[in-house]
Amino acid sequence: MSHYFETPRGKADTFLVPMRLWDADVELESSRGVFSGGGLDVGTAVLLRSCVPPEGPVRLLDLGCGVGPLTIALGLANTDARITAVDVNERALALTRANADRLGIGERVTTALPADVVADELYDEIWSNPPIRIGKQALHELLDTWLARLRPEGTAWMVVARNLGADSLAVWLADQGWECERVASAKGFRVFAVRRG
Repeated sequence: MSHYFETPRGKADTFLVPMRLWDADVELESSRGVFSGGGLDVGTAVLLRSCVPPEGPVRLLDLGCGVGPLTIALGLANTDARITAVDVNERALALTRANADRLGIGERVTTALPADVVADELYDEIWSNPPIRIGKQALHELLDTWLARLRPEGTAWMVVARNLGADSLAVWLADQGWECERVASAKGFRVFAVRRG
């Protein structure tokens, strides 16, 4: 399993990395041992280029937040959004929290380990570059758990590398009763809009 799926040991030496998140040029605090630690990853960049931010007062979930590029992008683009950023890596959560606070959206962002998310919370949209490398069974369990938290008219926006099983994941989602629309393909990634079937 890749190292960013667990909290790294040792002191967290932090540094700033520049990222363009929709129309915002920002610097996010980062560290070793977290996803997107060295800058905006290609998959998340493709997701942001392929989708528009939601409008209005919405509840959003950033599933596998890393240092928080999706959380920050969503929070800056929609000043009415409330965002829950979830990760299994506590260092990633701390960095997302620090970035949200520093960029003035901290009061609308909740960071949490999966087990600490309010059990009955539902979301208008889920945004994710899901952790494909955790393995197919674990990924399916993760998606079963979190997609169930979509509101009836909600959408999950996900980006998945084609060579890591994007197309087979789309088939699996359809088999589970989800409508899985491919909305974009770029740089070896597929972007899916997933809705209740």
